[in-house]
Amino acid sequence: MTDITNTAHVPVMLKETLEHLNLQPNAFYIDATFGAGGHTKALLEADVNVLAVDQDPTTEVYMVKLRQGLAAERQANFIAIHGNFEFLESYVKQADLSEVAGILMDLGVSSMQLDEGERGFAFRKDGPLDMRMNPEGESAADIVNQFDQEDLAALIFKYGEERYSRRIARAIVEARQTAEISTTQALVNIIQQAYPKGGYRRDHPARRTFQALRIYVNDELGVLERALQAAEKVLALHGRLVVLSYHSLEDRIVKHFMKNASHLKVLTKKPLLASDEEASLNPRARSAKLRVAERITL
Repeated sequence: MTDITNTAHVPVMLKETLEHLNLQPNAFYIDATFGAGGHTKALLEADVNVLAVDQDPTTEVYMVKLRQGLAAERQANFIAIHGNFEFLESYVKQADLSEVAGILMDLGVSSMQLDEGERGFAFRKDGPLDMRMNPEGESAADIVNQFDQEDLAALIFKYGEERYSRRIARAIVEARQTAEISTTQALVNIIQQAYPKGGYRRDHPARRTFQALRIYVNDELGVLERALQAAEKVLALHGRLVVLSYHSLEDRIVKHFMKNASHLKVLTKKPLLASDEEASLNPRARSAKLRVAERITL
């Protein structure tokens, strides 16, 4: 087993993920959402080869750290690419591979992104209202300050499944007439004031709106659909596709794709959930759903 420098990242459902990838010695696997490298680290320690992909520029330091911890003869077995996982097909060609034995997609926002207030993902930390995984295109601040009330309400309802989307959109539009909404806490305060008393119990009132903005800013659902299509194309015969999702919108897309993909067989009739022990130790695991499919025809 290779001794690799530890990272702070705690990968979700690691045991289940490795088991369902059905690891084959010396085969190539894709970690399509590298993050801080927890899943990739475990794959390398299992003596398989990894093509790791992530669009977030901050992941580069984790990729370098992981490579430095590998023995010299193993470094060629770890290929790191900065890019969006919707382009998996081109990355496989870029790595001079024809196919891969398995693909892991750990969806949503990573814990390290939530831990960095300056990225604007976290409603519990103050910072610029950004939410871009790749620092290009519109930010969340652009959306809340420019969209009209009706479009803003529709966005919050569609991607956040927020029942009070109209109230929140109205409050945002009213607030920005006084001053531009530029920070996460400014938006949180507006949402909290818009929420009816007793309107929430378990969830923070800003959670769903922040989710909606993040999904829209990064086109997460469109990217996921394209990434799944690419994954099916590059999987070898009997290769496994393992996907971890964290909310119903993602899981619905994954479930529908696996069920209807012409070359795949679904191996999980119902999504696998984290154990009670893991859920208690790792909050991110509480909402995780793991689905698996296998390529059965060429």
